[in-house]
This record gives sequence, structure tokens and C-alpha cells, in this order.
Amino acid sequence: MAGGDAINIQELTGDALTGALDDLADLRIAIFRDYPYLYDGSGVDGRAYERGYLSAYADNTQALIVGAYAGDQLVGAATAAPMADHAADLAAPFDAHGFDIGDVYYFGESVLLPQWRGHGVGHAFFDRREAKARKLGFPIAAFCAVVRPSDHPERPADYSPLDPFWRRRGFAPVAGLIASFGWKDMTDTHEIQHAMQYWLKRLD
Repeated sequence: MAGGDAINIQELTGDALTGALDDLADLRIAIFRDYPYLYDGSGVDGRAYERGYLSAYADNTQALIVGAYAGDQLVGAATAAPMADHAADLAAPFDAHGFDIGDVYYFGESVLLPQWRGHGVGHAFFDRREAKARKLGFPIAAFCAVVRPSDHPERPADYSPLDPFWRRRGFAPVAGLIASFGWKDMTDTHEIQHAMQYWLKRLD
């Protein structure tokens, strides 16, 4: 790890979470601006939007926000909450495919600064969220990932998809289980809709 420092993984609740909201918002904006999301969250309302998004987790007793710290610096974070508590455009594909959204615990994001990757933090994020889902009695864990063509012009030459890592964690994509979510790419002038493929894992 950078400088040989250890990373401290901790659940963020109460005052600790409230105090970290700006850092969490800035972290999401920084990570998601890179490929494959290319999310332009730099506008005047970017941080306010991110704070509002994260505050919904803070107000949910069944939600989980986990932070990764190198000393006092927040270098990564992961979120999760019941699918039934998310926006209808994220939950709708489950209804269409015959799933009971009450069975699904949704993993939001898992973000980590590049210099801290490759040291087990991603596994720790999944471990914490899967444990929370099982504790709450959810039989299914799910997350979604943006779908980009392999020849996308912004795809870095050294880009490595996370699919192998997700499969090792026991997740698999479900054919046709796709949501649509809008945001403005760094390379665009307006918001467009993006296909988001769901990956599922049985926990029971």
C-alpha cells in the first residue's frame, strides 16, 4: 500500500457519517469521472446532488455506508440499501423479470482511489455489504454496472473490466435485467440515458 500504511475499514454512522458527507461526495465525483462512467459531476450543483444522494443512505436504518481510511483521509467508500428504497427506475427491471424487490439488497457504489487498489479493499467492501444483507435476511444481493461498447473512444488502452472480480465474488449478470439511468458524460454537452446491467448473487 502507499507508503506502507494500513487501511482502516469502518462503518460510517451518526456524527461520523454526517462529518464525512462532503468527502464522500467529492470521492464519488472524482472516481466516477473516469472511464467507464465518465460522469460529469463538476457542475455547480454536483456536490449538493451527491450530498442529497448520500443523505438518503444516512437516513435509512437498513442502509450501510462503509469508509476506507488511510490515516485521516477517506480513500474509498461503499454503500448498500434495500432495493425497495431506491428510485423506481432502478427497481422497475426487477418487477418486469418477476423478482420481488423486497428480496433484493442493492449494492450502490464501491469506489476507491487508484493508488489504494489491489490490496483487498474491494473484497472488504463486498464482505461488509453481504454480511449486512444476510443479517437483514435478504436472499439476493445485486448491483448494476454501466454498459459501454468495447470500442468506446474514451476507453483507456490499459482498461481492465471488473467482470472477473465480480464473478469470483459469486455474482453473475442476468440477461435482459437492465436499467436506464441518466447523467452527463464528461465528453457530452447534455444528459443522456445509459444502460446499466444488473449482476446478482444468491445469499441463501
